[in-house]
Amino acid sequence: MMKKLVATIAECCEPVGSSRFDEADATELAKGFHALADPVRLHLLSMIAATGAAGACVCDLVEPSGRSQPTVSHHLKILREAGLVVSEKRSTWAWYSVQPDRLAALKAALG
Repeated sequence: MMKKLVATIAECCEPVGSSRFDEADATELAKGFHALADPVRLHLLSMIAATGAAGACVCDLVEPSGRSQPTVSHHLKILREAGLVVSEKRSTWAWYSVQPDRLAALKAALG
């Protein structure tokens, strides 16, 4: 009876885990997911993504986010450190655009 049970388990169960990324990759991906775990940052990223290649100025994100400019800048810094957005200084304002490769890596990790 025990041999039959072991054979049945071996036939039905796939090994757990993913060969798509290792522990170092998982650590790096977790930084992105951690940054997106905050509703304000998720909303900001969504607004930036909606602007396409043109990007979004910090000044355009303050009112729709319902947050102050320093708070928006703080959340954008976290998104930038997680590699989800890049910034470019234009005059006195910073403009942000999404890093599509980074978002694609997060999507791929979810399968």
